[in-house]
Amino acid sequence: MSETRVVVLLGSLRAASLNKRIAETLREQAPAGTIVEIAEGLGDLPFYNEEIDTDVDVPAAAARLRTQVAGADRVLAVTPEYNGTMPAVLNNAIDWLSRPYGANALRGKPFAALGATPTRFGGKWSHEDARRSATVAGAHVIADIAISESTVDRGDILADHEFVGRLLGALDTLVSHRQETAPAA
Repeated sequence: MSETRVVVLLGSLRAASLNKRIAETLREQAPAGTIVEIAEGLGDLPFYNEEIDTDVDVPAAAARLRTQVAGADRVLAVTPEYNGTMPAVLNNAIDWLSRPYGANALRGKPFAALGATPTRFGGKWSHEDARRSATVAGAHVIADIAISESTVDRGDILADHEFVGRLLGALDTLVSHRQETAPAA
């Protein structure tokens, strides 16, 4: 049985972030054959600038992220929502992963976005924006995965076994996704 590697792009830099805890829960409870890695150092990425992204000189944090994602089988953004969109740290990571154009680390990778936030819509817009940006970068976004959970008046949602079950179900959907290939002409 082969293993499936899923790299998580975490949209929050806070050490005790709920979305970090969601990513850790997925890592700890991933089923056999699934390895969940949380990409480290997204806060160390400089803002994307084509002038510092050259053939001879790529910032070390960007090179590490590109290598990690290129070696993954799947990519999952776990993110809150800031001001009605995805956090800058996630947008910046996708920007770095979208280059070099046409041959980037996201190209063709199954991708999904989910998370929780203490707003009425639970991060829906952030997740939609992450999916749209990943699509433009060439990822294959899995539409069936849509967990945008509001934590308003819910307490610790990771103590809710049904919610954790939905998270694990989303991970399973991402891992078990098989891309359709066009028949040869």
